[in-house]
Order: sequence, then structure tokens, then C-alpha cells
Amino acid sequence: MFGELLKTSVHEGKEKHVPVIHAPAEVKAGEFFSVTVAVGEEVAHPNSPEHHIKWIQVFAHPEGSNPIQVANFDVAPGSVEPRVTFNMKLENTAVIYALAYCNIHGVWEANFRISV
Repeated sequence: MFGELLKTSVHEGKEKHVPVIHAPAEVKAGEFFSVTVAVGEEVAHPNSPEHHIKWIQVFAHPEGSNPIQVANFDVAPGSVEPRVTFNMKLENTAVIYALAYCNIHGVWEANFRISV
């Protein structure tokens, strides 16, 4: 069901909607590392009450386990750039998924594999 709702880089408007994940490709088990998720990195996304990114959510899907939510950020239209940075740690290799919700164009997804 959600697969039909999530938009990726193959959809129109990818330059300003698809989240971009900045993280190391390899980390040590149990050690914190920095992750940045930016929306509108290539082309700035509007940030007005009429058209804005409302939230950014990040999930980790470790190999052999169920996905877990690791971060959730609300973004205020007009005053906050849709870019977040946080620290996290992994015990196993995982795929990180970032979701961003545009109040007009729906939910956009990107992913990034991190080896442990």
C-alpha cells in the first residue's frame, strides 16, 4: 500500500523533493556517527504556508531485523530550512530510509546503505 504513495527520484520534481542523505558509508558497531538529511539540496524547496516540507522521518532497516524509526522532525513553514542533522549508532549493517512530506506533492523517499 505505501509503495504506491512514496515518490522517489524517478518522479517529477525530484530536485526539490527527494531527501538527500549524508552519512558515512561505513561505521563501527555501537559508535555514534552524524547523519544529515536535506530536502531541496539541488533546487531549494519553497517554504511558505502554502507550499512547504512539513516533516522529515528517518528509519533504519538493519540486516535480519525489522525497520525502526530513529528520528522524526517537524518543520515549520517560513522559518526553518528542511535540513536536519542528528547522531545515531548501528550494531549491524543497515539501510537508512529518509521520508519527507510536502504538503502539496506528498511523501518522498530516499535510502542509503551503511556498512558496519
